[in-house]
Amino acid sequence: MGLDFPKNISVIAVCPKGMGPSVWRLYVQGKEINGAGINASFAVHQDIDGRATDVALGSPFTFATTLEQEYKSDIFGERGILLGAVHGIVESLFRRYTENGMDEDLAYKNTVESITGIISRTISTKGMLSVYESFSEEGKKEFQTAYSASYYPCMDILYECYEDVACGSEIRSVVLAGRRFYEKDGLPAFPMGKIDQTRMWKVGERVRATRPEGDLGPLHPFTAGVYMALMMAQIEVLRKKGHSYSEIINESVIESVDSLNPFMHARGVSFMVDNCSTTARLGSRKWAPRFDYILTQQALVSVDKNAPINQDLLSNFFSDPVHGAIQVCAELRPTVDISVPQDADFVRPELRQPSD
Repeated sequence: MGLDFPKNISVIAVCPKGMGPSVWRLYVQGKEINGAGINASFAVHQDIDGRATDVALGSPFTFATTLEQEYKSDIFGERGILLGAVHGIVESLFRRYTENGMDEDLAYKNTVESITGIISRTISTKGMLSVYESFSEEGKKEFQTAYSASYYPCMDILYECYEDVACGSEIRSVVLAGRRFYEKDGLPAFPMGKIDQTRMWKVGERVRATRPEGDLGPLHPFTAGVYMALMMAQIEVLRKKGHSYSEIINESVIESVDSLNPFMHARGVSFMVDNCSTTARLGSRKWAPRFDYILTQQALVSVDKNAPINQDLLSNFFSDPVHGAIQVCAELRPTVDISVPQDADFVRPELRQPSD
């Protein structure tokens, strides 16, 4: 719009790297105060009295950014690995596994449960390379095949998404969607539809109902290869666009494996996506099908054609300096896991279940 803030006020942003319900639950438990809660970025856009930074600081771990870098990385990340892309890739992989004869329950475990459970936990505590090193030689070859085939298709969509965010087109589409929702006497004329009604998510309900407490699911090498290709492609896009490592890792790794994936692990994709902001919910619905489509049309076709593994891509993955930065973040990881809300007070009404 070309506008700016009034010049007589301080302008700051404080952006916790986790879902609102989790931030609040950890706060009321006292964990945000004692250093075990969710970290946050902060930006000082305008400081009229020299106190803006002091006012902004308050999370256990904070890192500095700018309003521009924060909104670009945040809105982009929601459409990428944090929400939209991870939804798209599990839909694509579940369909592939079942079409190739895998039992539906096992296919759900090898896609959603694998990503939101053991893969996320391992990346959070030990890093991506530890996931790879956990595989047998055969598993490593399967990982390499999936990674090599998936990296550039994911990169293609991620670059497009970032540029749409950076130029304002993406947030403009959110504003227009809001107008469509409430253009009829203040009532939702075109409300957001449900996103957990396909066969896959019905299977997920059954799997979760019988899942032993604490079960993190199987470590599936092909699923890990696709997921980590997506993660590394997003890291590279943010890096090329000039974002700091703290911002890159938070928006591509930490918020994904520590803050959001636990919600999908607990109660499915809608529980993860629809406990987020309207902006995030709209973005996830818009971009998830793009990732599903490009993986199905390009990456998986490439695998079926036995395309050669891109050894340069793999060498870059193994030697990328981001792994060292992730290791530092793992050492700073809070001593408690993200608090997934179970009671109705912390869940959007449309997501409440009888057990609430």
